[in-house]
Amino acid sequence: MSADLRLILFDVDGTLADSQNAIASAMVSTFEGLGLEVPAHGDILSIVGLSLPLAMDQLAPSQSAEVRYQLVEGYKRAYMDKRLAQGAGHSPLFPGASEVLAELHAVPEYLLGVATGKSQRGLDALIAAHGLGCFVTKQVADHHPSKPHPSMVLTAMAETGVEPANAVMIGDTSFDIDMGRAAGVRTIAVDWGYHPAADLGADHIISRFDQLTPLLQQIWKT
Repeated sequence: MSADLRLILFDVDGTLADSQNAIASAMVSTFEGLGLEVPAHGDILSIVGLSLPLAMDQLAPSQSAEVRYQLVEGYKRAYMDKRLAQGAGHSPLFPGASEVLAELHAVPEYLLGVATGKSQRGLDALIAAHGLGCFVTKQVADHHPSKPHPSMVLTAMAETGVEPANAVMIGDTSFDIDMGRAAGVRTIAVDWGYHPAADLGADHIISRFDQLTPLLQQIWKT
């Protein structure tokens, strides 16, 4: 009898990729470009994981809908320009990320995927920059309601035919963990991201990527 398929979903920014400087820099350029006061650094980092429209609603609540739209479009341009200029160095992977992805990808019953607030274009560029050809399902902000709505996780499970008991969501923010919980899957918080892991209410916490594979084996008793 073959083993059940297992779905391992990763957030990207703050979980796999260290994009803090890239995001903050693009946000500063965007607000300055429109002559607006730049939000505090902590406020900028607090919205990582949300879709851009929701992020701008939080960062510029007193601005008109038109200005917030301009902020969204300006951020997309600024982020892309910096990514094209810097290549793979734009959003480096956290230590151990590529190794654990390769390790998990080698397990026949493990299916890897992403559920990210990034755009399709942004995710494709990051995957190309780092040679990450291991993801069988890729859920992005273009096609879903913003996290923490469970749409991304539910769609990933539908695409792969994996039941909630055989799926996990790995992330660094409340948006990731709340999304996973809403979809009925186990949640794993990483403690190197944007929100304090101990505050997220995740089922498990890891502080290094090399802790992930043993944890998954424990969860699924494999």
